[in-house]
Amino acid sequence: MSTSRAASDTATGTTSQDRVRQVTVLVGAVVAIAGAAVGSGAFGGQPIAEAAGGALSATATPLAPDTPAFSIWSVIYTGLAVFAVVQALPRHGADTRLRAVSWWVLASMLLNAVWIGVVQAGTVAGSVAVIAGLLAVLCVIYVRLVRLAHTRAAASTVTDVTVGLYLGWVSVATLANVAAFLAVADVGDLALGATAWSVVVLTAAATLSVAYAVFGRRRPTVVLAIGLAMAWGLAWIGLGRTNGPLVDETVGTVAFVAAAVALLAPVATTLTARRR
Repeated sequence: MSTSRAASDTATGTTSQDRVRQVTVLVGAVVAIAGAAVGSGAFGGQPIAEAAGGALSATATPLAPDTPAFSIWSVIYTGLAVFAVVQALPRHGADTRLRAVSWWVLASMLLNAVWIGVVQAGTVAGSVAVIAGLLAVLCVIYVRLVRLAHTRAAASTVTDVTVGLYLGWVSVATLANVAAFLAVADVGDLALGATAWSVVVLTAAATLSVAYAVFGRRRPTVVLAIGLAMAWGLAWIGLGRTNGPLVDETVGTVAFVAAAVALLAPVATTLTARRR
C-alpha cells in the first residue's frame, strides 16, 4: 500500500473502539506524565538521583551518565504529550499505525511511572525488572513502526521521533540500571574488574545501536532518533568518567567511541538503503 493510499484510508472507517482508544490513551498519558513528574521530584520531594540510597546517581557506577544527560526526559515527555494529542485527533481515528502502537505507547508511559515509584521505594532489583519490561515494550513498538507504512506525515513523524528517542535513551538507561543493581547487590568485580566489565557493556551498547540501525534502515525518522538518543546517553557516560569523583579514562574513551558508533550507524545504514 502506498503512503498516499494509506493516508486516505485513515480519513474514514473510525470505529467506536478507535474513539475509546484515543480518549483512553490521551487521559492515560496525562496521568502517567503527571505521575512521573511528581515522582521524579520535579515539583519538590526526593529526586531520583537521591532515591534508593543514591544507587542511580551520576557517580554510583562507571556506567552512570553524568547529570545533564537526564535532561533528555523533558524532550521525551514533550514528545509523548504531543503524541497523545495527535493520536486523539478525529482524523487519526482509523490510522493503521496508531491503531497498532497507541496502546503499547500508553503501556510504556505507565511502566515508566511505575519504574519511578519502584526506585522511590528503594527497590533497585525491582527497578531492573520494570525497566526491562519497558525496554521490551518499546522494542515491540519499534518493530511495528518499521514494518508498517507511513500514514499521515505529521502523525508518523511525531510517533517515529518520539519512540526513537524514548527507545534509544531507555536502552542506555537499562544498562546503567543493571550496573546499579550489581553494585547494590555487592557482586564484586565478577573476575574482570569494574573497568573491564564497563568496556564489555559499552561494546554491547554499540553493537545494539548497530542492530537497531540495520533493522530500521528504511525508517530514518525513527532510527536516526534512536541513534541520537543512544549517542547522547553514551557521550554523557564518557563525560562523567573524565571528570568528577569517578574518573576512568578507559571507560570514558570507550563510551565516546560507542557514542560515535550509535550516532553514525543509522546514518550509514539509511544512506545505504536509499542507494539500493
